[in-house]
Amino acid sequence: MFFSFFAKAAKDPSAAGPRDRFLGTLEALWPYLWPQDRADLRLRVVVTLLLLFGSKGATMVVPFVFKWATDALTAEVNGTPTPTGWAYILGAPVALTLAYGIARIVMAAVTQVRDGIFAKVALHAVRKLAIRTFRHMHELSLRFHLERKTGGLTRVLERARNGIETIVRMLVLQLAPTIVELAMVLAVLLFAFDWRYVAVLVVTVAAYAVFTYRASEWRLNIRKEMNDSDTEANTKAVDSLLNYETVKYFSAEAWENARYDRSMARYEQATVQTFTSLAWLNAGQAIIYSLGLTAVMVLCVLDIRAGRQTVGSFVMINAMMIQLYVPLNFLGFIYREIKQALLDIETMFAVLARAPEIVDRPGAPDLVVSGGTVRFEDVRFAYEPGREILKGVSFEVPAGRTVAIVGASGAGKSTLSRLLFRFYDVSSGRIVIDGQDIRDVSQASLRRAIGMVPQDTVLFNDTIAYNIRYGRQDASEDEVRAAARMARIDDFIQATPKGYKTEVGERGLKLSGGEKQRVAIARTLLKAPPILVLDEATSALDSRTEKDIQDALDRVSEGRTTLVIAHRLSTVIGADEILVMDAGRVAERGSHAALLALGGLYAGLWQRQQEAEAAAGADTVTTKDDDAPDDLAPGRVEDEMAGFNENASTALG
Repeated sequence: MFFSFFAKAAKDPSAAGPRDRFLGTLEALWPYLWPQDRADLRLRVVVTLLLLFGSKGATMVVPFVFKWATDALTAEVNGTPTPTGWAYILGAPVALTLAYGIARIVMAAVTQVRDGIFAKVALHAVRKLAIRTFRHMHELSLRFHLERKTGGLTRVLERARNGIETIVRMLVLQLAPTIVELAMVLAVLLFAFDWRYVAVLVVTVAAYAVFTYRASEWRLNIRKEMNDSDTEANTKAVDSLLNYETVKYFSAEAWENARYDRSMARYEQATVQTFTSLAWLNAGQAIIYSLGLTAVMVLCVLDIRAGRQTVGSFVMINAMMIQLYVPLNFLGFIYREIKQALLDIETMFAVLARAPEIVDRPGAPDLVVSGGTVRFEDVRFAYEPGREILKGVSFEVPAGRTVAIVGASGAGKSTLSRLLFRFYDVSSGRIVIDGQDIRDVSQASLRRAIGMVPQDTVLFNDTIAYNIRYGRQDASEDEVRAAARMARIDDFIQATPKGYKTEVGERGLKLSGGEKQRVAIARTLLKAPPILVLDEATSALDSRTEKDIQDALDRVSEGRTTLVIAHRLSTVIGADEILVMDAGRVAERGSHAALLALGGLYAGLWQRQQEAEAAAGADTVTTKDDDAPDDLAPGRVEDEMAGFNENASTALG
């Protein structure tokens, strides 16, 4: 009866059919506990089960030896005639006491060996499921990640990992041994005593189960509130620390402290309620089991008076019931932990059940880049229904040419780059590269062919070398340095105490905006793609540094298809064609001179920017990026560029 409550876990609304979450979790975990490709782990499972029965067999021997030692000692003290020879030696209280100690040692040793052998199986299952979830999160669309808070998502992953470990450990190392021991105790009571003892124990366990189930269900909402408040507090802390500079800009430390304190106060209240409810649960369990223990001991006293049992039987029943109470008490703990683990991994299962928005078609071939011509054909797109961002955009970036996209904020410029990388699929129309619809080729090959320097550069919390090498993980140190020189950051790196081993900090906060942008340019150069996307690539740089970087980008763009998304019009005047976006459409197109002569949107934007730059010219402040190194010698740059172009051709066939 008790164990039926484990199968009554709350139904998973996302699961098909009436299958409950507990059985569904067991079914999902089984391939990881019994991996078909790991015979060594399956052997460990078999050995664990054998040791489980061995340890519980030793557990059952302990009360019997205790009974025999007690009876032998009672007989000796009362002067009852005792046998002589080997029978006396084997029946002596000292010998039986030693046997009692050996049995307890065997019981404890086998249990620990069992747990140690199974640990590799449990942690292998945890690792495999964690990797599967982590990989699936990367497969999900950009839309999914934009809708989630990073701190909350990592917390969910952490709790799910712990929940998986809890379920695996509790099922094999706690629940299964407890079931075996309970069955053995019932058999012993029926064999050594009679059905009345079995009946009392069954009633006790049933009452214990009902109370545990109902109390745990009551505590479930309290634990959920505690988890929610913990996630909220963690999310606020991560969000605030990631925006450290913004907090300082607005002197908002007190505001952030108060905001975090409100979350922690909610967590404190929920945690207090959790511990209080746990105290009530433990007290109720102790009372119920103590009543059952007292009942069987009273029965034993009556049987001793009637001559049906010995004093040793009284000691044995007490030892057996006390011994059973430990795993039975853990059984209540197991139920609570499994319920909590199910709650913790519910979100993980929901993430795993969520299908990626962007998937490769079955048998999708790799993209073959012959020239690198990119063409948008009547592309329409909306992030959400009813609010169309792109409204029939058509243009072509010929192979080896540069096309710039300009326009006001919100015109849809950055959306074009997201669609080209296939972070989203177009609502209608199509995007083709050398005549191949990007929806028909594999995503990996598409993204290998495109290099991106984004507007908001975010670096990994690692070394400068690691962040540059991210463009091509198998690049040599010489190639990393060459990319850094072309991005005009090598001299800065060499001037630091640790050089390329300098840590950049969380999101690259130890570097200036210009330094981060140069690292992003360097890693894209190292990737050596045939197609470049520059999304406000010089937006974080001052005028002098912008000119240096722009010169390098111009040389890097030679021979490559380049799409430039820009706000500063001065950076795109040399583009082969400039497209002016307005309200999701291409409003104007042409060269810089032609668009100025047209006197339309572009001319207006140009005029306003020229006036703003002229007004700010006298107040220009030299920044950290003014220490940029001199231009590389033209011949040296051309030699390095030839090497990168050769790498790109080799990688892409």
